[in-house]
Amino acid sequence: MLYCYYVYYRVQPGQAVELEQRVRDMLSSVRQNAGVVGRLLKKHQEPLLWMEVYEDVGDAAGFERALTEAVGKFRLHQFLVPGSKRAVECFVS
Repeated sequence: MLYCYYVYYRVQPGQAVELEQRVRDMLSSVRQNAGVVGRLLKKHQEPLLWMEVYEDVGDAAGFERALTEAVGKFRLHQFLVPGSKRAVECFVS
């Protein structure tokens, strides 16, 4: 079974430039530690709604651990709209 993860969140206005670099560094960390390549997407006509996509994940537990560690390491939560969080959805194929 393969897993696909979709992580979406709202970015604070004025924080997008700094957050984007951190997210790209976080994606690199996840790739190195879990072997999963992620992509960053921004919603059309709503540029502060972002989504990370991770597809074809074989080891869900290992991936989730690497993702959680990387999100904490790069302190991504401090760039989100106050009171919001990163929403994680997992689908199987």
